Amino acid sequence: MTLAHDDIAALDKHCVWHPFTQMQDWTAADPVIIERAQGVRLVDIRGDEYYDGVSSLWLNIHGHRVPEIDAAIRDQLDRVAHSTLLGLANIPSARLAAKLAELTPAGLNHVFYSDSGSESVEIALKMAYQYWRLLGQERSRFIKMTNAYHGDTIGAVSAGGIDLFHSTYRDLLFPTFEVPYPYPYRFDGSVDDCVAHCLAALDDILTDHADDVAGLIVEPLVQGAAGMIMMPEGFLKALEQRCHDSGVLLITDEVATGFGRTGRMFACDHEDVCPDIMTLAKGLTGGYLPLAATVTSEAIFEAFLGEYNEQKTFFHGHSYTGNQLCCAAALASLELFETSNLLARVNENHAIIRQALAEIAECEHVGEVRNRGFMTGIELVHDRSTREPYAWQEQIGVKVCDRSRELGMIVRPLGHVVIFMPPLASTAAELQEMLSILHRSISEATE
Repeated sequence: MTLAHDDIAALDKHCVWHPFTQMQDWTAADPVIIERAQGVRLVDIRGDEYYDGVSSLWLNIHGHRVPEIDAAIRDQLDRVAHSTLLGLANIPSARLAAKLAELTPAGLNHVFYSDSGSESVEIALKMAYQYWRLLGQERSRFIKMTNAYHGDTIGAVSAGGIDLFHSTYRDLLFPTFEVPYPYPYRFDGSVDDCVAHCLAALDDILTDHADDVAGLIVEPLVQGAAGMIMMPEGFLKALEQRCHDSGVLLITDEVATGFGRTGRMFACDHEDVCPDIMTLAKGLTGGYLPLAATVTSEAIFEAFLGEYNEQKTFFHGHSYTGNQLCCAAALASLELFETSNLLARVNENHAIIRQALAEIAECEHVGEVRNRGFMTGIELVHDRSTREPYAWQEQIGVKVCDRSRELGMIVRPLGHVVIFMPPLASTAAELQEMLSILHRSISEATE
């Protein structure tokens, strides 16, 4: 059955509640309705093409309709689509767990599957809390970072720090300690002073409360939803050292930064950081299917071992945990990293991104361009000299993204920060065209 644009738009507006969307605005607008895709382009129901400038919300790695991933899913469909991991094992989930243990930092060798990044964080928090209880210690607090985003379930929101997203639910959240994530552009002082300020705040908490803290959770190197805030070099390693010295678990949320986004397989790899727990999702299946993983150390895993009557079991699970189709897609995606030499290509093409961003940085209303690998945030300001931000009601980020869509590329704003995160497999020519659209959109929307 084929329906026209207006028919689908009517159904959508009547029945679908879109995430992070003001539905009053949505129902008044003409939506883009994606009907198919190929490579790094999306095609709407009218046949108009758009570059996928945000990798379908930071997910897509190799492009759309990748033959190798398509084939892996079809092959798995011919065997079994899903069977539970509660009391059973399956081939793709076992193979994928072994591969993740091989790829993640040293010491992470046990994989707990779930369905989304938020769930992987919930699992990490519960796992860390129960770990200490199993060791006979009551540690109920976590250290989080200002402007952190770890997902939208209650535990993940408790570990978050973006008031716009989280303040409504304050009464539902558990208490945490909060330290500032270094944001030099919005700090009155040097980068070194900014880093020292943040570490001093952490040191104060660890000095007074380390025995109450189960873990510190952080987005390594790039704070995504806060506007692509880039962590100064050496800060992540300093966090690891402080956690190690104080006996606090380090939890790194690599949901957004993992699988090549920063130019290495994981952001932790840039500073040889080995966390106690790592959370993964988004790019895990190449952007095909919902799958997440919480990867933990041997010490944490062994704390949960015991006789049946000791009830040391980790009582947590999801209906689709370790789903075969998802794991088959993930295995095919990870194999493509190797066969296509993808990380090397990402680092080669980063020079193209860097050069284009240098030109964008000269635009009158661009305050700061932040980039690490294929993760870019462009902060727009009303006045560059004073760093005065645009007023919220001016919707400057929305205007830039609307103009970009008119020119043939889908991007999304985070307030007054425009996000550019194309698929890692984008060619040099595709990147140049996308960045040209981005430059023109910013210039025209802010003139």
